[in-house]
Amino acid sequence: MSAGIMYEESVSYVEENLMKPVSVKQEEVIKDETPDCQENQKETENSELSHGKVLKSDPYSDMLVHSDFTNSVYCESELPQPHTAHIGAKIFQCPETEKYLSTNASFGKHRRIHVGEKMFACLECEKCFKAKSRLIQHEGVHTGEKPFACSECEKCFRRKGALTVHERIHTGEKPFACSECGKYFRTKGELTVHERNHTGEKPFACSECDKCFRTKGELTVHERIHTGEKPFACSECEKCFRTKSDLTVHERAHTGEKPFACSACEKCCITKGELTVHERNHTGEKPFACSECEKCYRTKSDLTVHERIHTGEKPFACSECEKCYRTKSDLTVHERAHTGEKPFACSACEKYFGSKGELTEHERIHTGEKPFACSECEKCFRTKSVLTVHERTHTGEKPFACSECEKCFKTKGKLTEHANGFSPV
Repeated sequence: MSAGIMYEESVSYVEENLMKPVSVKQEEVIKDETPDCQENQKETENSELSHGKVLKSDPYSDMLVHSDFTNSVYCESELPQPHTAHIGAKIFQCPETEKYLSTNASFGKHRRIHVGEKMFACLECEKCFKAKSRLIQHEGVHTGEKPFACSECEKCFRRKGALTVHERIHTGEKPFACSECGKYFRTKGELTVHERNHTGEKPFACSECDKCFRTKGELTVHERIHTGEKPFACSECEKCFRTKSDLTVHERAHTGEKPFACSACEKCCITKGELTVHERNHTGEKPFACSECEKCYRTKSDLTVHERIHTGEKPFACSECEKCYRTKSDLTVHERAHTGEKPFACSACEKYFGSKGELTEHERIHTGEKPFACSECEKCFRTKSVLTVHERTHTGEKPFACSECEKCFKTKGKLTEHANGFSPV
């Protein structure tokens, strides 16, 4: 038989048997005739990528992969790709998880999970990524490219996933439901944070004071208490704030904006919280109750101040005379006794006062207003304190006793007169 005929028969045999499953014996022949896998690997290393740069090959380069079809072992580059496509078998086995993958490329991506390899590096900042697609996505940070546009408002995003989440604002879709209370959320992340309300989980701990928080953002804001960082500055007065929301509220002092309107009286407020408290004037709601006397208040801060009556706490001390007060506002008014400051002027007679309350009481002289009425005789008074003294006429109460003779008086003033040697009127 001539060499030409032998060659033709050899070619036709190969064409005929290329897509057939190979036997164990045939595999041994293929294995002997297959080029060294390390040479093929060098060719791969020398090839260029269209995005970024490829880092050095990983320590799994000598990893052997398993064919579940033939029960034989190959280097990953040895296996003929047409054979893989034909049989549809998952022939690349991960030695860590024993997971099978169907293609050489799939196996390459999977093994990076174990070795921590990030072979795609950004040319701008040299940040590295495990997948080429993640690198392309990252490069948008440098180029400013945002290829995914919302069809409703034309806002653009770098990632398709970010666009999908944004579109739920327009559709109202909230696909993530809480299994405890049935509340719905737009993102899985929002649901995860919400679920911590039920579980009490606070996974983010402050390294300074060990206080814990539900979110990384809450921890970051808290840490600024320790660092003193205030990264948000007002463009008008340059006052700085720890949070963007605090800055936004402050800026309304310059713009005069009061976006929260009361539905009952149309009074406008700077913050939603301020409106909520105001609305309790109409509803009469006082949700904060004292555990000692069960007296109720509209705000938590009002309750806190009240509770100091029971505890005797007076945390605000005057730097001049060290006299202490239950509230910061009481201390501020007191300090004006030292400074002589009287910032509140009467519009009728231009008399000045140290506090807004004193001015209000004074203005009633001009208006004739007497809003405090006695429940016994309906006599009216300009101030609550004068009414209180008057009511003792009906009750006979004399709460101020002389320490020398134990004589009692209705007012502190009368006691003082007595103590100074004057006869009471």
